[in-house]
Parts: sequence; structure tokens; C-alpha cells
Amino acid sequence: MDSTTRIEQALVSAIRHSEQPGCPPKLVAAMRHAVFPRGARIRPRLCLAVASACEDRAPSSSTAAAAAIELLHCASLVHDDLPCFDDADTRRGRPSVHRAFGESLAVLTGDALIVLAFQTLARAAVAAPARLPAVMLAIGDGVGVPFGIVAGQAWECEPQADLTEYQRQKTGALFSAAAMAGAAAAGSDPEPWRALGDHLGEAYQVADDLRDAVEDEATIGKPVGRDKALGRPSAVEAYGLLGAVDRLRGLSERAIASIPESRGQAMLGALVRSEMQRLLPRKLAQQAA
Repeated sequence: MDSTTRIEQALVSAIRHSEQPGCPPKLVAAMRHAVFPRGARIRPRLCLAVASACEDRAPSSSTAAAAAIELLHCASLVHDDLPCFDDADTRRGRPSVHRAFGESLAVLTGDALIVLAFQTLARAAVAAPARLPAVMLAIGDGVGVPFGIVAGQAWECEPQADLTEYQRQKTGALFSAAAMAGAAAAGSDPEPWRALGDHLGEAYQVADDLRDAVEDEATIGKPVGRDKALGRPSAVEAYGLLGAVDRLRGLSERAIASIPESRGQAMLGALVRSEMQRLLPRKLAQQAA
């Protein structure tokens, strides 16, 4: 089974666990709205790619880890779109959760998805229970404090934020969690995979800054120009457009160079290159060339 199918089936199964008699139907509908239709799923794909590179022999554990990573990512988007943060009307080309279901239910939807991520991990633990603590620690560190995505979001509430630290936490932390959880789910040491996630996550945030600066809402499926409007730290603000492109390419190459020696090394390198090519706005790529 290919990785995309594994991820989608695992997410469908996770949401179905919520569809029990007595569960508020609007909450379940809002959870589905947040998770489907799918985005790029780059984080769970990274998780499964690292697990495969580590010669994964317990695919149920790595599949659950990948699904948990994506549920947490979707939860972060629901909260990020709220009026108290970005106040975004759209996400993935359709109304954001708080626009479709109301602000109160959006808060609860994000909360429910966070808990569902760890319920998903627990349900799969029977296949390889000894691996669960390392997987949960990698994912928990990527989400919480002191350096996870919650901390990254909290930097927006501070009077000043270091750009690298902000991007590493807000975006990079979940990429690091994805890479490390994939290794841990496969029974390998997760630490050598941290650098791949760090560099790839920071590169992804730089790409997001570029798209926010030059793309339109119809292309990327969410409001644009929000970094500048809200005074957020941004690679474009710090380095200029072409400087940010150079930084994106440098981070991408560092990510590739950091991949530990493994049977999946070439495959992972190709994944990083294809993702960065996909995310880089075409007109900027032409200017930089």
C-alpha cells in the first residue's frame, strides 16, 4: 500500500472513532471539515518515509504516528485561523472551521483533534508497545513546550521574536517530530533524524513566507499578505524576496545533507527536492535563475 493511501485510511479510521452515538454531530462534522479534503500531507509522508528508511517492520505503529502528526497539524491550522490569531476566512480553498461552524466549535474542534492524535497512538500501541514512549515523546515535544508548535505560536504574543527561533518552533518542530517519530516507530534511534526535520521545517516556513508575499488566495487556498498585515516575523521581511529564495534553497540542501545513511537516503533526498520545487512560487524561481 502506498503512503498516501495508508495516511488517508488511518485518518478516516481515526475520525470514525469519534462518530459514536451521543457524540455531538456538529463537532464530528467540524473535525471532518478540518482534516478532509487532504492537503499535501507532507509531514505524515515524511514520517512514513523515515520509517521506511529505517526498515520499518511494524507498519501499524508508523501509520498511527503519521496519522497523529497530521491530526495535530490540522488542529494547529484550526487554531491558527481563529480571529484571535490570523482571522482567516479560508483554508484549503474553502471556509475555515470557525467560519463554517462558529468560533466556539472551532476551538473545541482543535482541542478534539489534539486528543484524537494521542488516542490514535494508544490504539496502535498493542502492535509494538515498547516503541510507544519514544514515539509519544517525539510527537509531544514537537507540539508542546518548550520548543514545540504551541511555543512557536506563542511567540506571536511577545513584543519581539527571533525569526529563526520562531520559524523553528512554529513550523520546524512538527517536521522534526515527524522525522523522529518515524524512526522511533520503526524501532530506530530518533535523534539522528532531528536535523532533517529541523532544516526541512524551517525551509517549509520560508517557502510559506514567500507564498504569502507573492501568491494569490485562489492559488494557495488561504488568505495572503497576512504576515505583513499582522506584523509577523517573516523571511521575506528579513531577507527580501530573492534573499528568501536563496535561504530556502540553502535550507533544502542542508536538509538533504543531514539525512542519515540509510537505504532510503536517495528517496528522502528526492522527496525534499520535489517538495521545495512545488512550494517555490514559479515567478520567483525564474527571477532567481
